[in-house]
Amino acid sequence: MKKASVKKTGVKKAGVKKAGVNTDTARPAARSVGIADLTERQAATELKALAVEISRHDAAYHGEDAPTITDAAYDSLRKRNEAIEKRFPGLKRADSPSKKVGAASATGFNKLRHTVPMLSLGNAFTDEDVKDFIERLRRFLDLDADETVEMTAEPKIDGLSFSARYENGRLAVAATRGDGAEGEDITANLRTIKNMPGFLMGEVPKVIEIRGEVYMTKADFAALNAAQGTKGGKVFANPRNAAAGSLRQIDPSITAARPLKAFTYGWGEVKGMDWKTQWDFLQSLKAWGFSVNPRARLCSSLSGMLKEYRKLGEDRAALAYDIDGMVYKVNRLDLQRRLGFVSRAPRWAIAHKYSAERAETVVESIEVQVGRTGTLTPVARLRPVNVGGVVVSNATLHNEDEIARKDIRAGDTVVIQRAGDVIPQVIEVLMAKRPRDSTPYRFPDKCPACGSRAVREEGEVACRCTGGLICPAQAVERLKHFVSRNAFDIEGIGEKNITGFFEDKLIESPADLFTLERRAGRAKLTAREGWAEKSIDNLFAAIEQRRAISLERVIYGLGIRQVGQATARLLAQAYGSFGAWRKAMIAAKDKDSETYRELINIEQIGESVADDLVAFFAEKRNGAILEALARELTVADFDQPDASGSPIAGKTVVFTGTLEAMSRGEAKARAQSLGAKVAGSVSRKTDLVVAGFGAGSKLKEAAGLGVKVLTEQEYLTLIGGK
Repeated sequence: MKKASVKKTGVKKAGVKKAGVNTDTARPAARSVGIADLTERQAATELKALAVEISRHDAAYHGEDAPTITDAAYDSLRKRNEAIEKRFPGLKRADSPSKKVGAASATGFNKLRHTVPMLSLGNAFTDEDVKDFIERLRRFLDLDADETVEMTAEPKIDGLSFSARYENGRLAVAATRGDGAEGEDITANLRTIKNMPGFLMGEVPKVIEIRGEVYMTKADFAALNAAQGTKGGKVFANPRNAAAGSLRQIDPSITAARPLKAFTYGWGEVKGMDWKTQWDFLQSLKAWGFSVNPRARLCSSLSGMLKEYRKLGEDRAALAYDIDGMVYKVNRLDLQRRLGFVSRAPRWAIAHKYSAERAETVVESIEVQVGRTGTLTPVARLRPVNVGGVVVSNATLHNEDEIARKDIRAGDTVVIQRAGDVIPQVIEVLMAKRPRDSTPYRFPDKCPACGSRAVREEGEVACRCTGGLICPAQAVERLKHFVSRNAFDIEGIGEKNITGFFEDKLIESPADLFTLERRAGRAKLTAREGWAEKSIDNLFAAIEQRRAISLERVIYGLGIRQVGQATARLLAQAYGSFGAWRKAMIAAKDKDSETYRELINIEQIGESVADDLVAFFAEKRNGAILEALARELTVADFDQPDASGSPIAGKTVVFTGTLEAMSRGEAKARAQSLGAKVAGSVSRKTDLVVAGFGAGSKLKEAAGLGVKVLTEQEYLTLIGGK
């Protein structure tokens, strides 16, 4: 794990948004329509909205320790997204939540790059989900039905994930998970946790990254909150937030004073040692002095896994710490290596979640907020209610159809569901408690921010403001998105300041941020409430620091519809430089052009995403903004991942026909791990076509274009496989 080049700036941390509902989020499409009944157009619309919403929840949970939705509601969003993708595999988006992990790391710490990514886990909610998981493993590995797949079953701790790098047995550096690729340097803080050894005894690897979870027991959480309340300090919502907030302290002495503990369960980079099974590795952790959860078990069957899950669930309330499920992992490491990873999770592990908590409360009002893409999102303001120790007062109602399906009205008593977070999910309306004078909620036909007509296009569930660039709400939300952590990450200018600067015409477009000092000067800022010389210095320093920035951050920061972080990275990888990307997007306006065909041939980018990109560049004002940004910024070319020694690094590969030595999924995953780009169709940019049994039209296209074709065996020989 090496330190990234980004250093501490000393600037003021932007204010963390409190519990509430994000306004810059296009909410998921109508869940009143069953997945089996969705049309392809409806499915594409809903996948688009889900990608945006889940991305925002990831940022709140992982980046700010301020979750804005329940675990159960969040899991429900992901589950529906994955189910739609399963039914419509061709609609899977480049920014799909199934490809993402966490969120960008927060400010105030040095950044550390993980040498091996820290990924998330897929979720199972029922016994049938776990059974499907096992069957997927068998299909991927092409195992016989009677061949045993041994699994470990380990409690899923509700804490903060970390990675601790030991070199020659001594703790060298530690980081939070962050966005999975880069986290925060918490080395000094982790050293204060009593059950985390500073050095390892006995036979140890030359280098090993230990992965685990920092947590706080329920009793210690209650005592901490009591002490904090007595002295007027911050009171935490739950043990997970308390652990995260305690670990991420600039002053390590504060962390040292907090009762933190850690369980360890995995590894990242390892040099000089190997294991045959996950269980063997857990025994090594114990020998080195790490804490391993005593409830971890080895299972040889599905029934054994489910038995351990139920036993743990029965004991859940009596455990000293919070858990939210059981994690199953393939025990044999050679099978883990074959299974590999999807973009955000290992194929060889899954989290089996427990059910959520529920409570009753009253909807006091329904309000509508406007997001950066013009989506009108209804929000229920709830009578505050305590659910499992946390007071909740808001819930997103997603869209017009969701309100109509559940017939939610102001004054209704509703059942809400929560699993450890702040914003609940509205499960149902208790009709017997509805007031006699209740009237149905009428969704507005005009934007509450600018008064423009609000329309709902055919096949979509999102109602959008038609004001476009004249709508102040959209403009403000785009600016908030531009400075957010996953985009330009400009410290010292929070959402409240963005709104104030926009209203006073100090900032009207993203480029205005980089000319703020010379246009507005210090006088206009010092005259504003809360802005002293030091905070102004910090803001201008933070802006200057972001004049040099990566291409993928620029693309994401522009807030183009359907272009999330994953899509932005794909575009950056495909075009390499800011200039080349802009030129290609302008040329792609012609749908008959080679440029447009190359765009939609990028893995996971189809016509819908391409059309939104083209539409963005067709707007003259957006072109002017890009020109202004180009004058102010130094945009680094895309940094291609290191795949030195790979014969297919940087090449575009297309697989066609039936493969025999491995499944199509395993073939694609392996090619990507070797630095290749996997495309869905053959074009002049294709370097290699791998043809299995029954290869058809793609093989003919390759021959016509003169693209090199290899048999499956020739391909395996090329990459050094069997």
